[in-house]
Amino acid sequence: MTSLPFIARNENIARYEKGQVAILDRRVYPFKTSFVRCRTVEDVARAIENMVTQSYGPALAASYGMAQAARQSAKSSGEKIFSDLEKACARLIATRPTNNLIRLKVEHLLDAGKLAINRGEDVEQALLEEIELDLAHGEERSTALGTYAASLIQDGDTILTHCWPDSSIVYTAMVALNQGKKLKAYCDETRPYLQGARLTADALGEMGVDTTVITDGMPAALMSRGMIDSFFAGSDRVTMSGHVVNKIGTLQVAISAHTFGVPFYAFIYGPDQDALTPDDVVIEERDPNEVLFCLGKRTATTRAKGYYPAFDITPPKYVSALVTDRGIFSPYSASDYYSI
Repeated sequence: MTSLPFIARNENIARYEKGQVAILDRRVYPFKTSFVRCRTVEDVARAIENMVTQSYGPALAASYGMAQAARQSAKSSGEKIFSDLEKACARLIATRPTNNLIRLKVEHLLDAGKLAINRGEDVEQALLEEIELDLAHGEERSTALGTYAASLIQDGDTILTHCWPDSSIVYTAMVALNQGKKLKAYCDETRPYLQGARLTADALGEMGVDTTVITDGMPAALMSRGMIDSFFAGSDRVTMSGHVVNKIGTLQVAISAHTFGVPFYAFIYGPDQDALTPDDVVIEERDPNEVLFCLGKRTATTRAKGYYPAFDITPPKYVSALVTDRGIFSPYSASDYYSI
């Protein structure tokens, strides 16, 4: 039986150790396995902003940051503890504005902290228990999503992925492999941090998937040659109008897929009810200098400047289906997710 790869195990994403948050440094993994140790909420926030962790990782790290804030305020009054939790919540949400998973997690923990304060409970412990419950629930949801996604894969299929879809692609591959399906994968490198080349390719390769890395400019060529059966990517946000917000580059691959008749399946754990259209989503723009470097080495001439919108928006006409933990939905009926 195929099991989860190293990078997808919760304890290897982020850990809470006596008030410190240890985060796997995905900027250097898999060439080096090291953890960035965060002693304060500000340390956690900066680690998230500096891309120490991506995809689901920031939400887990931020969750532990809330427990950390409770620990550091433990000897204060209930009012002061809650005030510190509110400040931590706001700081952590501000780290990555496009993906709303951090907001959902830390606002839930803020409510749990308030309840623990009112009950006179140990707030840090209450938050840690809430996080453990959420992790268990997350595993159930990932298994369900992976099962639905695996139903879209035929034995012998070759899939294309973009960036690091985290548990979604891992559970999809795990279910498919455990069903006895043979699977091949192409992972585009995903500039400038190469999450596809390092994280996705390494995880799928560790699971035994025949994995090939390609540059970001190659997907259309492979599709035109009939080399790709389906395109799978994650979603940092899906609006109620069915627009998929994901790592920059998703849109151009989706357009290529549409052109060559390759289905594009977007993973999402439910559309954002607060984002009716793309106008309701803040697109993060990162430091332009980041695109001028790769793995710490400058790759562009010093005569040029950079530009880095970190996410793009794929209209529903280019999306074959949304794959969720509750089933497979048309992007035009994203709201149906909440009727189940």
